[in-house]
Amino acid sequence: MSATTGEPSRSTEPTAVDPPRGPNIVFLLSDDHAAHAIGTYGSVVNRTPHIDAIATAGARLDNLFATNSLCAPSRASILTGTYSHVNGVTTLDTFIDASQPTFVTALREAGYRTAFVGKWHMGQGSTDGVEHDPQGFDRWDALIDQGEYHDPRFRSPDGLRVEPGYATDLITDLAIDWVESLGGGDPWCVLVWHKAPHRPWEPDAAHAGLYAADGPLGGAPIPVPATFTDDLAGRSDTARRAAMRVADHLTAEDLKQPVPQGLSPDEEALWKYQRYMEDYLACVASVDDNVGRLTSWLADRGELDDTIVIYSSDQGFFLGDHGWFDKRFMYEESIRMPFVLSYPRAVPAGQATNRIVTNVDIAPTLLEAAGVEVPDRMQGRSFWGELTGTAEAQADRESDRDRDGDRRGESEGFYYRYWMHDDRSHQVGAHYGYRTHRYTLIFFYNDGLGLPGCSDRRFAQEWELYDLEADPEELVNVADDPAYAAVRDDLEARMWLAQKEVGDEPHPEQQVPRHIREAGSAT
Repeated sequence: MSATTGEPSRSTEPTAVDPPRGPNIVFLLSDDHAAHAIGTYGSVVNRTPHIDAIATAGARLDNLFATNSLCAPSRASILTGTYSHVNGVTTLDTFIDASQPTFVTALREAGYRTAFVGKWHMGQGSTDGVEHDPQGFDRWDALIDQGEYHDPRFRSPDGLRVEPGYATDLITDLAIDWVESLGGGDPWCVLVWHKAPHRPWEPDAAHAGLYAADGPLGGAPIPVPATFTDDLAGRSDTARRAAMRVADHLTAEDLKQPVPQGLSPDEEALWKYQRYMEDYLACVASVDDNVGRLTSWLADRGELDDTIVIYSSDQGFFLGDHGWFDKRFMYEESIRMPFVLSYPRAVPAGQATNRIVTNVDIAPTLLEAAGVEVPDRMQGRSFWGELTGTAEAQADRESDRDRDGDRRGESEGFYYRYWMHDDRSHQVGAHYGYRTHRYTLIFFYNDGLGLPGCSDRRFAQEWELYDLEADPEELVNVADDPAYAAVRDDLEARMWLAQKEVGDEPHPEQQVPRHIREAGSAT
């Protein structure tokens, strides 16, 4: 498809002289919704029928990852198709320069009507003349900072106001109202970006208690992850310093009721897990119901077949895995993003793709889907052709698999970097790394580099390496295991080259990898 150009036709049917009309786009994004709390990804803790229905009608991506598992940085990468060091949003305290190109500005220039509703969380107003408010939208309504669950404040070009009600419902209402105000003609794109299920996990009355022991979907304890009691002995000191243990770091605001007296430490940890998960899953249930509201509304309008519908989350989340909540680390539960998409006009139903892609790839994918040229600045690579089954995409995929005779796709990999060193909330050390289908290599450089939101404390540098085939739960760090020396050497070189390819720089104290030194290509 190609984008609408010139004077857009007001007819709903293209004529012989009209360019093809681009697909409508509904991009639903939640905050901290772990893939393993979605039915189509195999959840054992909850049900998400409406999100699952999108996957059934289209495609599910099984290996889409955040390149910086933190709310604002991931959102910036999704919008701009660039890595954090390029778009400038490295931490929660480095706000976006909203004038930079995004997939939304490209769509709007191509004739799309565009809107944003919900959690922006990349700054507001301006700093030293740099604007942070959403740009490239015909209409925007943004929550203030993290936003409130109940009676939230919204900021728009018209000013600040309070909307009575529950945030998840209100965001959906505002998105629907905007589209219904458009009439026919131009294609449109609306970003419906929810606060939920972000901490402090406050359900609405309709879903509160849904997963409690005496609730409609309760009756038994919520399953506990196999790694819940992980003592982190197989990890680095950096991991053990993190302040995100369910047993120790959930607050009274999180739990919303006193811890029962007389519990042993193990019993108290399990009680806290149940409380945390009851509210988290209830917030997810509200999101899922609102996904169903939107897709039903599209069907009633007769536009579902002509609309790309996406559901994703800005990163993953620990749901008691390794005893943790939150994200940030370059570990599986944290970096894996759910991503399901339907578009009956072009995407065959029931797909599941295993290709490694990242949040940086989403922007060029949507632009290709709309037939709009991808700005040169974008660093991602579209995966649209793979979803639609084009011959070119299949050839690229086979080339990836065949490279160096590797039939397992081990040539695929991606670069990750978490910048917000030793933050005041969770004390996770700064690190970067490289992940393939089989291995995850992490270098904790443990230095805030003077960035906003980071502490000035420095810690010893550490390496971690996990064999995801032998150790899918990442319990045993094999970075110093002689049996993995060749693997580590190879991955260090690949990480160095991937870092260079995206224009990032290694920490000044990191040694040049052995293979790079021997090849004489350190610069």
